[in-house]
Amino acid sequence: MRNDESRRKFLLKTVKGAGVIALGAQLNPIVKAASGESSPAQPVLLQQPRIRFVIHGGAGTIQRKDMTPQREKEYINALTDALMLGYGVLKKGGSGLDAVEAAIRYMEDSPLFNAGKGAVFTNAGTNELDSSIMDGKTLKAGAVASLKHIKNPISLARMVMEKSKHVMLVGEGAEAFAKEQGVELVPQSYFYVESRWQALQREKAEEEKNNKPQDKKQEKDHGDPLDHKYGTVGAVALDAEGNLAAGTSTGGISNKKFGRVGDSPIIGAGTYANNRTCGISATGDGEYFIRSVVAHDLSALMEYKGLHVKEAADTVIEKVVKLGGNGGLIALDKDGNIAMSFSTSGMYRGKVGADGQPMVEIYKD
Repeated sequence: MRNDESRRKFLLKTVKGAGVIALGAQLNPIVKAASGESSPAQPVLLQQPRIRFVIHGGAGTIQRKDMTPQREKEYINALTDALMLGYGVLKKGGSGLDAVEAAIRYMEDSPLFNAGKGAVFTNAGTNELDSSIMDGKTLKAGAVASLKHIKNPISLARMVMEKSKHVMLVGEGAEAFAKEQGVELVPQSYFYVESRWQALQREKAEEEKNNKPQDKKQEKDHGDPLDHKYGTVGAVALDAEGNLAAGTSTGGISNKKFGRVGDSPIIGAGTYANNRTCGISATGDGEYFIRSVVAHDLSALMEYKGLHVKEAADTVIEKVVKLGGNGGLIALDKDGNIAMSFSTSGMYRGKVGADGQPMVEIYKD
């Protein structure tokens, strides 16, 4: 009898806390029994966690005619690996923050993407990296910018969020904080990728030829596909607890000057997550995304105007275009709906939806 009473209390607690689902319009019979109602014992059906995961590897002028089959395969494989790495974290019950960090770290370690190892070069011939991450449950966030010796900026951004009282740290201060946290700093030579270096030389030559400073041109964090200057990477997760998380990481724009920082480390511009609405990671013309406060604007359109995540995503990208910019974003709402909106000819992107199957795409058509 004592065992039956313990079992009844456990089931009642499960009903209130974990949400045992109804069969049709009625409760599962075993739940009725737990409540003191007589009914034959049947298996307890627990609601399946609605985990979702979505990533991007940058948006830009990405067209089939400019992509070799081998290069296309490399990007498809890398995106798939990053996508399933993050989704695998969620399947094992890991947090959205863990999934976002894992996927972005993978892309930071790949020379294919303009983040971490594959970061583009500044006008001075250095590499400067930016990143941010946000927890939709608590609205806590961490960001870092102008890093020169951090292998995985996304992990340092998370440390800023979880191990400091600040939101953003930059430059030497951020790297001093990294040392305090036991993060190993890497030499600038770690980030050297020959194609990125050659792209910088071409841009400098063109700049000298036109006698027109690069920073006066329209900014693009994605670049020419022939130069393989693909942009910003990001991820958004919805975990089994129903919490959203988002993160973004970038090497900025090739040939950038004066310590330029784009939207990627700016909470509300390139990254945002709020359990009431959605999680967002953006990529594109950073200055325009900052001026439009794209990520927060998308969330606000959902919260205050009641727009669906796809409609809100399309709306904010349209605003960027009207200002003169280009780019894209990924967004995932609290109900598991996914949006991938971009104004360019392509965006490296991937998602795992309700069916648990990965889908990776590059081109718009």
